[in-house]
Amino acid sequence: MENTFEKAKEIFNYPFFKLIRMAHEVHIENFDGQRVQISGILSVKTGGCSEDCAYCAQSIRNGSKFPKQPMLGLETVVAAAKEAKSRGASRFCMSTSGRRPSSETEFDEICKMIKEVKSLGMETCVTLGMVSEEQAIRLKQSGLDYYNHNVDTSPDFYGKIVSTHSIDDRIKTIAVVQNAGINICSGGIVGMGETNDDRIKMLVLLANLKVPPRCVPINKLVKIPGTRVDDSHPIDDFDFVRLVALARILMPRSYVKIAAGRNTFSDGIQALCMFAGANALFSSEKLLTVDNIKDGTDKNLFARLDIQLEQSSNV
Repeated sequence: MENTFEKAKEIFNYPFFKLIRMAHEVHIENFDGQRVQISGILSVKTGGCSEDCAYCAQSIRNGSKFPKQPMLGLETVVAAAKEAKSRGASRFCMSTSGRRPSSETEFDEICKMIKEVKSLGMETCVTLGMVSEEQAIRLKQSGLDYYNHNVDTSPDFYGKIVSTHSIDDRIKTIAVVQNAGINICSGGIVGMGETNDDRIKMLVLLANLKVPPRCVPINKLVKIPGTRVDDSHPIDDFDFVRLVALARILMPRSYVKIAAGRNTFSDGIQALCMFAGANALFSSEKLLTVDNIKDGTDKNLFARLDIQLEQSSNV
């Protein structure tokens, strides 16, 4: 049965403890409540993007002046993946800036990266923007497990943060990748000036896809000077927990990931998020162009919470 905004909003507004208890019960019905999946991430091509996403430092249309950098070499990427694996990551994500892969040569290099990271016994994930059916099939043949393509926000708010592509373009790419047999990782960013209604509508959109995303990252906006949302009001911490809980209830079999902005949360808020259903995290000290959790921080937190790390299905 299709999820409705009205019902999702009702759930989101349940008394806080009722909501997170409900989400926790859904979580332990579908996952090990004491286990989290850890991913490493690396920007393999950074800057110079022609799109105008209001939150992104890599857009040439923003005022952040982030320098364009050439694609990293295969050895550098594999070394970063090995480092992530040594820190407990079972998946390694590789991201390129831009609307789509800029050339066949670039796409060939990405396929090589996927194969090499896969050979380490890790799950693989890439973010490449829009891809064709043929490219999606090649990614699958190279051993790609996950494709990240966030819808970012609600359909109503989307036009206020991006004009160079539409949310329908994002959804079409998701369908192309899913048709190739690749898991989708898709979520959004909160704190860009949208309302709680927008956040709820974003999750309802994802939950109502023909196949909901296997992983749903929820990013708290990291304000970058020069971007068009660097003065927006941040999301309340408890509203963020509510959003995690709602994602868990609407998409019970999906991994729910606390992504960017996690370093701004206290250990207590992170623990509440995990109780409410978050079971995936990034371990890298850098999330593309912004800071993340420092090395050793998670190890200490997991020990205090009796959290175990999920192992890759490729091991």
